[in-house]
Amino acid sequence: MIPPRREFLKTTAVAAATILTTAPSLDAGVRNDQPLRVGVIGCGGMGSNHLRTLSKRRDEQIAWVCDVDTEKLAAAAKIVLEGSGKTPQTTGDLRKVLDDQSVDAVFIATPDHWHTPAAILALDAGKHVYVEKPCCHNIREGRLLAKAVERSGKRLQVGTQSRSTSCVKDGIERIRNGEIGEILVAKAWNSQRRSSIGKSQPGTPPAQLDFDTWLGPAPVVAWRPNLLHSVWRWWYDFGCGDIGNDGVHDIDVALWGLGVETHPSRVTCFGQKNYFDDDQQFPDTQYAVCEYPLADKPGRCKQLIFEQRIWSPYVQEGYENGAAFYGTEGVLIMGHTSGWKLYGPRNKLLAEQTGPADLNAHHQNFFDGIRDPTVTMNASIDAGRLSATIVHLANIAARTRQVLEFDKSSETITNNSSANSMVRRKYRDGYWAVPSDV
Repeated sequence: MIPPRREFLKTTAVAAATILTTAPSLDAGVRNDQPLRVGVIGCGGMGSNHLRTLSKRRDEQIAWVCDVDTEKLAAAAKIVLEGSGKTPQTTGDLRKVLDDQSVDAVFIATPDHWHTPAAILALDAGKHVYVEKPCCHNIREGRLLAKAVERSGKRLQVGTQSRSTSCVKDGIERIRNGEIGEILVAKAWNSQRRSSIGKSQPGTPPAQLDFDTWLGPAPVVAWRPNLLHSVWRWWYDFGCGDIGNDGVHDIDVALWGLGVETHPSRVTCFGQKNYFDDDQQFPDTQYAVCEYPLADKPGRCKQLIFEQRIWSPYVQEGYENGAAFYGTEGVLIMGHTSGWKLYGPRNKLLAEQTGPADLNAHHQNFFDGIRDPTVTMNASIDAGRLSATIVHLANIAARTRQVLEFDKSSETITNNSSANSMVRRKYRDGYWAVPSDV
């Protein structure tokens, strides 16, 4: 039985303290000869994609589906039944999933503002976690999530599936092998035609929606028709804009190929609404630049650039979304879920490859990591929060219109107190899912 909210908090706190002292092995409680039992929390667009893929596997069983919209919940249960022949348990309260001791892992495909709170609760409840991108709604949450992974001893995979896609991995390997020389600049872009979200007034939530639970740890606001579903990503309290939606995939790949494993020291971003006249709060046009000082070359740095035009009806460099790597001996241009082309001096095409993103391979890596602690997570919390931090810093710089100096150790903005206040976010007072030390 699921405990009341206050009791649930007390129970998970005790569990977390126990984990810190006992440090169980990563595969504790998982039998390799039995299917893993999983729960899927959030059954909208990406959640449904997970369900369709997972329900066809036989090395795991979808034991639970969870969603605050009863219509989506019923549709999710139907997907599982049709794919696996088995009916999962259903709930609108994620605590019921976490209270089930037989559940080995959860997939979190909620709106962004729930990603870290749900993931921390799951880790502290002893579950392995697959969490959608961006893994955190703000910079502070990223650090708290990393701490939760460390203290729980559980595995966490971020939903940036390019990390498990063979075509992308091959392109990155060519970069690492020096086929285009030293990489000094990487650029990611998000160039596509989005739709206006329009303008609306507060109203009454539909009967099938538990809007209070949907809000969760975020500040309480009135329901409005262009807030959900799927539209939440354009609002500060719930999403991270399209840079945190599609853009973060390409930022992640750009960081991977650039070879940086830390935060940038300086970030600036010009971003505003140049096209849409609607309620969305994030830029529709955005240009960010990040600097990474070279430890062995004082005064020099690598650059990461991000461009976004979500009103654009054309592709850039052959790809709607992508990443380019500029080396001293050539360039590699990679399209998200499409493939890549490698050019040498004088634009000579030297190699190319095509291939879609491989969600099943990303799932496989997650399950392999649960069963075998020596398996490396392709999209670990460290990789996930590096790309998410770029998203947040770019959005903060766009809002403040400042060049931001970032201390990578403390994860604070040191030259602008107003900008530094945005490293964290506001939460609903006293809500049971608000992480501690936020």
